[in-house]
Amino acid sequence: MGAVLLSDLGTQIAVPACAVLGIAFSLIQWFLVSRVKVTPEHHSPNNGASNKNKNGYTDSLISEEEGLNDHNVVIKCAEIQNAISEGASSFLFTEYKYVGVFMIAFAVLIFLFLGSVEGFSTKSQPCTYDKTRTCKPALATALFSTISFVLGAITSVLSGYFGMRIATYANARTTLEARKGVGKAFIVAFRSGAVMGFLLAANGLLVLWIVINAFKAYYGDDWEGLFESITGYGLGGSSMALFGRVGGGIYTKAADVGADLVGKVERNIPEDDPRNPAVIADNVGDNVGDIAGMGSDLFGSYAESSCAALVVASISSFGIDHDFTAMLYPLLISSMGIVVCLITTLFATDFFEIKAVSEIEPALKKQLIISTAIMTVGIAVVSWIALPSSFTIFNFGAQKVVKNWQLFLCVCVGLWAGLIIGFVTEYYTSNAYSPVQDVADSCRTGAATNVIFGLALGYKSVIIPIFAIAISIFVSFSFAAMYGIAVAALGMLSTIATGLAIDAYGPISDNAGGIAEMAGMSHRIRERTDALDAAGNTTAAIGKGFAIGSAALVSLALFGAFVSRAAISTVDVLTPKVFIGLIVGAMLPYWFSAMTMKSVGSAALKMVEEVRRQFNEIPGIMEGTAKPDYATCVKISTDASIREMLPPGALVMLTPLIVGILFGVETLSGVLAGSLVSGVQIAISASNTGGAWDNAKKYIEAGASEHARSLGPKGSDPHKAAVIGDTIGDPLKDTSGPSLNILIKLMAVESLVFAPFFATHGGILFNIF
Repeated sequence: MGAVLLSDLGTQIAVPACAVLGIAFSLIQWFLVSRVKVTPEHHSPNNGASNKNKNGYTDSLISEEEGLNDHNVVIKCAEIQNAISEGASSFLFTEYKYVGVFMIAFAVLIFLFLGSVEGFSTKSQPCTYDKTRTCKPALATALFSTISFVLGAITSVLSGYFGMRIATYANARTTLEARKGVGKAFIVAFRSGAVMGFLLAANGLLVLWIVINAFKAYYGDDWEGLFESITGYGLGGSSMALFGRVGGGIYTKAADVGADLVGKVERNIPEDDPRNPAVIADNVGDNVGDIAGMGSDLFGSYAESSCAALVVASISSFGIDHDFTAMLYPLLISSMGIVVCLITTLFATDFFEIKAVSEIEPALKKQLIISTAIMTVGIAVVSWIALPSSFTIFNFGAQKVVKNWQLFLCVCVGLWAGLIIGFVTEYYTSNAYSPVQDVADSCRTGAATNVIFGLALGYKSVIIPIFAIAISIFVSFSFAAMYGIAVAALGMLSTIATGLAIDAYGPISDNAGGIAEMAGMSHRIRERTDALDAAGNTTAAIGKGFAIGSAALVSLALFGAFVSRAAISTVDVLTPKVFIGLIVGAMLPYWFSAMTMKSVGSAALKMVEEVRRQFNEIPGIMEGTAKPDYATCVKISTDASIREMLPPGALVMLTPLIVGILFGVETLSGVLAGSLVSGVQIAISASNTGGAWDNAKKYIEAGASEHARSLGPKGSDPHKAAVIGDTIGDPLKDTSGPSLNILIKLMAVESLVFAPFFATHGGILFNIF
């Protein structure tokens, strides 16, 4: 098979070194952001007069032009930032209390179910895939799976929390930098996103490396049991992501819909007007939904794709021959990704300067292109030094011979498919292109035609991403079976640090615009923050496209690992047991979407009633002489999201358990396949429809072209129709759509973790009849 160039010691040094490098880089970015002060400072008239800033003006000129010495504005920005930060922290701590109870209960369930496979025996047992060898007892797998589940859950929670903290730390700083020009504001927002991206990628990698080495001390040569117990790490990450996505999504959209319907449509006031009682809750929601939720979501994808690859590799020649470097190939890919993303980030913050609004979106797109191009070279290097020239990969009971260049192509096809999905998403959601402009134009005849055009756009936007995913699956499976699909998913996620930086940039810019409005800053500054936000909307949609595409590949890889672990020889859709699972599984995303959308509707109804009540009962709000009761609106969103996130969460978490126990592994395999095929389509369509409606509204509001000006201004009938479309799209793009990719991943990884129990004790009903 051939030896690898990178020694085991080299691997043991390289993986944690890259993780530590990522953490150090994120701290440097945080330090640079922290240099922007949100406390009033005295500027001398000639301060910095000799230096040109990144937008071609002298600092002293800007001081006079934009009021840099206005201390009241700085104080106001700091107050608003504190209110948003406190609201976001309060919600997350409340959510984490409920999630913590679930985590403990589910950890106990994992231990009891997996421990009962061999009757809680402490004796060694024949290995699952090689009966001639003995492996550690099932009780050990139960214990270590439980530990890895808890570690994955904690890492996921921390990923979301750290992301939220840096976002709320950076929003006012972005606003204040916008006074000096759009370039400086862009750098603060992007660096803040990079803090989250690198922290999450590095922490996820470091914890997984520590867990593998710690478990290895007990398991020794039993790599089959070692990496089977590691799957709990992915389950913990995704289960927390589910509640973060659903709870945060309900929170943010309840506030957003309430603020838009009453404020913009009924009262005809700007989006982030401080007179709107729901405005603080709306800005809090951007952080708990789009930042904390997305962070946990992509961490879950990373953890699951790594676990799927490791499980398959452990029963392939890597695990059989105890080739540690080749075994950790997925972690080495992620390590290279951190280095590549670090270089890529410098292109946005140091190597090139943003000097005009028109350069913002191209700069973000270049991040994707540069990271993908450099990562292709990085994958080639890792594949050359970490893989033998030829090896075998487990393929449903047989060993398939694979060359290292074939595995390189598997990772690359996932990487480039992600870029294609990103650009297709941008085409369908950016108002720079005809699809969104057509949606905006349809607002001339009212909200109904806007909704029709938006739905059609969403359905059409599914076509190319599905072909990209299908080609990725075919190529990667042809070359390296299910392991190829798992590493293709890792390829798509290898630039996760850059992807998250771009994604987090959007909500930070959105908050910055809201703070500018609430602090009473000039229209000129608001235009700059709006330009940052508009680009962020498109990149947020791209981030969701990456998340959904990677979820499809991850869940398929997990599905393959589940089928192998449950000892299912074939999955025949013509078998009644499988087909009933298939059709029920295809229904689940619709059921889940119905629950989450109704939850947003119920919470938004309460918010609308409260906002209307305050406008009607508190005299002086519209005149600006009385302060709205922001706290009540924050409480409505918090209470509603905590209450409403539980039923959808229970649906996802309980379905594999109920199906596996009552109907067995064959029916469960049908459920997983059905939910994957159905869920990916709905998720892409929902996310892109909502993104298109949002940017159609912003297209009209910005009035940057003759066509856009003919539809405006704000308050016109076409604009009101666009706001209604945006309001309908809010739960689609920020609650149901993004949550669906967690549904398909989570059900697959949960089935894999419980596969030994289902294979031994499952199918109670079919056994009876």
